Amino acid sequence: MSSGFNTRAVQDGELKINEFGNMTTPIFENSTFANPNESANPEMDHTRGKPYMYSRWGNPTLQSLEKKYASLDQVEEALSFSSGMAAITSSVLALLKKGDRLLSVSELYGETFLFFSKTLPSFGIDVDFLPTEDLNRGDISLKKYMAVYSESIVNPTLGVCDLDRIGKLAAEAGVPLLVDATFASPYNQNPSRFKASVTLHSGTKYIGGHADILLGLAGFNRGYMEKMWLSRKTFGGIPDPMQAFLGLRGIKTLGLRVKAQNENALRLARFLEQHGKIRKVFYPGLESFSYHEVAKRNLRGYGGMISFEMRDGVPAARNLMKKLKICSSAPSLGGIESLITLPIDTTHASLTPDERKKMGIPEGLVRLSVGIEDPEDLIEDFQRALA
Repeated sequence: MSSGFNTRAVQDGELKINEFGNMTTPIFENSTFANPNESANPEMDHTRGKPYMYSRWGNPTLQSLEKKYASLDQVEEALSFSSGMAAITSSVLALLKKGDRLLSVSELYGETFLFFSKTLPSFGIDVDFLPTEDLNRGDISLKKYMAVYSESIVNPTLGVCDLDRIGKLAAEAGVPLLVDATFASPYNQNPSRFKASVTLHSGTKYIGGHADILLGLAGFNRGYMEKMWLSRKTFGGIPDPMQAFLGLRGIKTLGLRVKAQNENALRLARFLEQHGKIRKVFYPGLESFSYHEVAKRNLRGYGGMISFEMRDGVPAARNLMKKLKICSSAPSLGGIESLITLPIDTTHASLTPDERKKMGIPEGLVRLSVGIEDPEDLIEDFQRALA
């Protein structure tokens, strides 16, 4: 039976044990399980199709989260990880080996860029970088690549990958497409609908939603399970069951939260666009933004992330951040509270100025994660701080 997003967010994947009558999935905070399991009808670990044995291999609380996420992101299977980077590194290394070549968008989250530019080459895996705008043209041959990697909305300049075009190109070439869709969240986009083979999320962000966990998720077709599971088991990036439980709690309200964040961000972006002290606003929902038409075709909602450049550069940006009362200065994103940061100090601090310049990141770029506060209060906060 098909059902709406919020219904699936609440109902799907829950492990309810009739003998106890529990309404939410229990926390199976144990490392090991009976082996062999001599129960007449043992519960099965979906990663192997066998009874649970050891929590680094699979755990009932984790499985509940994985099933619920898979339903929302419209994928056949999913695995949870100890962080978004654990999901990215384990997934990429599950699919690539020495001698392979990866094509990636150049505008990446800083840690992903370091993994691709420093770590993968040391493993004998070469990476070619291409600006999102160039990848979106779809006129590149994928013959020499074993995988394509993209961010659905790139961090922090918010360019939107044309998955509608790239997914078809990758499918025709028989090359798996991996998409980090953290900024979009499953509420605003399901990359599998655009033929993506693997969807990646930092569950720390919108899926958790409350800035109180570290979590990663990867969704994929059932045929990828053995490789992905083996990679997670080998590298050990498994979340604690308590983190999975908190992820389960958070994901149930994902649709409600992101809907509010979509609306708040659009109103705030339109206000900032009209302000004389702002040089440029980067937001997919603005008609003036260069990726707006691509966003309309690829996203159901434009998200809660805004970036903008101050006319007077870094000093003005730092001054603004100090004067804001509602928006807190902190890294991370996707929570119910509004957070503001300078990427040169946080997410992209490990990159050189030249590397940031190649990604199109101005030194004075400000990144704002819009929360669920009342939009009138957010706008008033910025009015006061900018004045």
